[in-house]
This record gives sequence, C-alpha cells and structure tokens, in this order.
Amino acid sequence: MKNIIRAIVAGYGAKKIGGGRCGCIGTIIVFLILYWLLGYVFEIF
Repeated sequence: MKNIIRAIVAGYGAKKIGGGRCGCIGTIIVFLILYWLLGYVFEIF
C-alpha cells in the first residue's frame, strides 16, 4: 500500500513540476527523483 501511495504522490509531483517545461524525459526524471526521496519519507513514518 505504501508503494502505491508513493507512486501516486510522485506522479502528481512530477506532473506539476516537469509537466509543461521539461517534456516527457524531464517528467520521468522528476518522477524517479521524487519516488526515491519519498522512500526515505515513508521509512520514517
């Protein structure tokens, strides 16, 4: 369940941050960075 929430939040953030400016590759890179960072956040809670 944590992975699903993590992926949804990372996807939403990637769409907001990299959606219009960076193109498809930029959005994927932002998604991967957010997904990785959220892993640390979910380990704390």
